[in-house]
Amino acid sequence: MLYLYLLVVVLFLFFAGIRIVRPTQRGLIERLGKYHKFANPGFHWIIPIIDKLYIVNVTEQMVDAQPQEIITNDNLNASVDAQVYFKVKCDEESVKGSMYSVNNYKLQIVSLARTTLRNIIGTLTLKSANSERGKINAELYGTLHNETQNWGIEIVRTELKEIDPPKDVQETMNKVVKAENEKIAAIDSATAAETVADGIKRAKIKEAEGFKQSKILHAEGEAEAIRLVNEAADKYFVGNAQLLRKLEALETSLGTNAKIVVPTGSDLVNVISEMAGIVPLERKQK
Repeated sequence: MLYLYLLVVVLFLFFAGIRIVRPTQRGLIERLGKYHKFANPGFHWIIPIIDKLYIVNVTEQMVDAQPQEIITNDNLNASVDAQVYFKVKCDEESVKGSMYSVNNYKLQIVSLARTTLRNIIGTLTLKSANSERGKINAELYGTLHNETQNWGIEIVRTELKEIDPPKDVQETMNKVVKAENEKIAAIDSATAAETVADGIKRAKIKEAEGFKQSKILHAEGEAEAIRLVNEAADKYFVGNAQLLRKLEALETSLGTNAKIVVPTGSDLVNVISEMAGIVPLERKQK
């Protein structure tokens, strides 16, 4: 009967001491309040009451620095919020550091992030703080990285969520932005109208140039036609120069009422007849 009780006690202690560490975790085993050994993922057995296993999450985690009012360099109250992504390194010394070098590392990271943001943004104006978010993130990351080295913490990244001005300032800024957008829209509209007017102007200039060119070509065509006529006339009269001189002599004589005897059958008679509209009769052969 005694052996049965002993067996029950042993089985109870065995099952009570079983511990499982998951792949996303690491463990620290303390014995009688002192660090005993490091627990990797897998099955572990501890002595109930004497040993105690502390589990540490080694996956990436996020803490919110929570919104806070910060006075900027231009004496404006800005609501600032940020997020910090971190993880506990999975080696033994880092896990020990997260447990024994700092009390509640999540709370300490939030507190350090809030203090760092006040120090950084307090030296900037509201406008520069909004335009230099990358610089603020870099400084926040650098400070957290350096300060958490001994805690076994790896700062993965920091994200500045918002830098909101007071409501009255926000309304004024919105009006300024709206006015700027309306100004840009007006400029774009004026530019578009100017572009259309310029296009119409260019089209009219091209139309006028085309009309001018057509007139020039028409005039050149007429001049060419006149030149060809003159060349033909010159060529004709060169070949009939004797007849031309006879006509000129006839014109002079008629102007002085002189009498001229023209032989019958002469070419001059035929020319005069044609000018008068008289068709000469052919002479009959005897």
